[in-house]
Amino acid sequence: MKSASVILILLFFGFANLQANNESPDSTFWHPKPHNYEVKQAFEIESLFPMFLTGGYHYAIGYRYHQFRLRASVINGGDYDAETAGINNSATDFKRYYKTSPGFFLGYNIWKNLELYTFLEMHTFAIEQKNSGIRKNIHSTDFGGGIAYQFFIGRYFYIQPGLHIYLRTDKSLDFSGVQYHIPNVDFAPVIRVGARLWRKY
Repeated sequence: MKSASVILILLFFGFANLQANNESPDSTFWHPKPHNYEVKQAFEIESLFPMFLTGGYHYAIGYRYHQFRLRASVINGGDYDAETAGINNSATDFKRYYKTSPGFFLGYNIWKNLELYTFLEMHTFAIEQKNSGIRKNIHSTDFGGGIAYQFFIGRYFYIQPGLHIYLRTDKSLDFSGVQYHIPNVDFAPVIRVGARLWRKY
């Protein structure tokens, strides 16, 4: 994963140098012109960086075409317990961890950098029973929606806080007679950091 991060950083600086002459004469760092939301096409990379704080990782690559935005991602939550995000959860008896899982997102910028999107994520969760320490895997194809805003720092870097709602069908596991039922709904705040590698106005 470290080598992948280095490659992405090198790509970013290479693209940034190629585009340095595309700025308007009155463009500034905090007020670039054309505006970032006026982009017609762009490639972006981003990360749900709190996953790195819990021993996991998250990487995503996106393509924007006018107001539409497509993204593909991979997540591993490390020690992050996702069970507490569930509505009617079993957090008192179980923990739920993201194992390596892919996801696909389709968004639309409804105003400036405000994005409304839907997603499909093929999650594998490790479910841990707290009193025994036993772990079992459960697979869930989650879908849902989100809303987020890209706050750009200059031309290339951005922070994107948002809210997600995850929906899934009924699934359960048996732990020696004790049943675990995965929540049908998760609701969670998210925050991503990213960089726009290439753009066209």
